[in-house]
Amino acid sequence: MSNNELASSAFDASQIVFDEHYVDSGTEGIKLYLRNKRRKDHKVFLAEKTIVMVHGATFSSGSLYDVPFNGMSFIDFLAHHGFDVFAVDVRGYGKSTRPPEMQAQPDLNPPLVSTDTGVTDFATAVEFVLRLRGLKAVNVFAMSWGGTVAGAYAARNADKVVKLALLAPQWLSDVPIPIDQGGSLGSYRLVPVKAALARWLGTAPEYARERLVPEGWFDLWSELTLSEETSPDDREQGKLRATNGPIQDIRAYWRAGTPYYQPSEIRAPVLLLHGEWDIDVPLDLARAYFEQLTGASYRRWVEIGEATHLALMESHRMQAYAEVVRFFDEAFKPE
Repeated sequence: MSNNELASSAFDASQIVFDEHYVDSGTEGIKLYLRNKRRKDHKVFLAEKTIVMVHGATFSSGSLYDVPFNGMSFIDFLAHHGFDVFAVDVRGYGKSTRPPEMQAQPDLNPPLVSTDTGVTDFATAVEFVLRLRGLKAVNVFAMSWGGTVAGAYAARNADKVVKLALLAPQWLSDVPIPIDQGGSLGSYRLVPVKAALARWLGTAPEYARERLVPEGWFDLWSELTLSEETSPDDREQGKLRATNGPIQDIRAYWRAGTPYYQPSEIRAPVLLLHGEWDIDVPLDLARAYFEQLTGASYRRWVEIGEATHLALMESHRMQAYAEVVRFFDEAFKPE
């Protein structure tokens, strides 16, 4: 029995509460979707046992964090281990409201949903959770572009972040970044979801590709991801609309040598997770980011072997899952 099967065998989905919230964004007509999972016996709500999550530049929180591989998702795992977990979709993603410009042809409007907007929407989600649970702070988890959103939020709201865990956050790059295919940017781009597997596997060495994504996992993931696409024609064609604001910000900040925020301003403890075969955030970028975390009360780097940018959805996912739980659960304090 594999590590994934061993972990899943102890998980009982019937003991998990799943709530859904639609929160006013502060923009007329735009609501933000938050999924929430916790154990049925989770009755006492504490800051250190609460997590708020945000996604990357292409796929929603449901797509990245809540696909039940082997019957259990990342959010399920966290909830099973005693956490009250919330995951927000920034406007334009997943089940949150799409800006009206996303219904028009992409070349009719400029890039939508900048990182500024992502930070604003994430802040709105955190404030909702703080009010709902009567808390003053929460733990935060994010990956990729979401790492910029969450990192900037943590740098600006030290009193509201207990701990910060990031998987492959963006950082400055003097070489092209794979998600930016070049050319002019419209309001959104069409992402061929069914074609994602070839690129995904192509980032790993040839010898490991067969075992990187277990059988059936990609089909499950793509089905859930496409189910959130609101355009029937795009969904039928296996495509997803993803906003281009994050791509525009790659050009304005990360490729221009201008940080969107200063990691040194983060005061909370920080966990940095990184996959060995991540080409979207290569090792040197991750190292450069980690070195900037000079203001964190403590910082930790965990390298996940034989994993790509999508480490949470691969055969070695349990390594990342367990490290996140360990980090958020520990009572360690630096001397």
